[in-house]
Amino acid sequence: MINRAEKLSLLSEMIAFAQTDENMKTIEYNFLFSIAKQLDISKEDFEYLFRHPVTYVHLKTHSERIVQFHRLVLLMNLDHKVSPKQLVKIHNFGLRMGLSHESINRVLDLMDSFPNKIVPPDFLIDIFKVQYN
Repeated sequence: MINRAEKLSLLSEMIAFAQTDENMKTIEYNFLFSIAKQLDISKEDFEYLFRHPVTYVHLKTHSERIVQFHRLVLLMNLDHKVSPKQLVKIHNFGLRMGLSHESINRVLDLMDSFPNKIVPPDFLIDIFKVQYN
């Protein structure tokens, strides 16, 4: 289980990613807030992160990093508009998390083949398993 500092770091990272295109949409905000609730982060702490991002905390396990990358992919595709800037940023986030370059590229290349660009969790896990083994 991840600790509070890691949870705040996850949310802060997701908020920064959502702000890539400078105009966070309501659907993105609601998605982020639902993640905050899942992580047991109060609305006050969630709102605080918009003004005061926290330092990145590296997730310990590979599976936690895959889950976070999946959240970022979902967030990126909420508005059905993926900019080149978002693709670069998500790729860099994945690399910073220690995920393989090949797996990140495979997920980003294949997401267009799924309805609403939503990569199923099992499919995503299989992509990263291949590279991890």
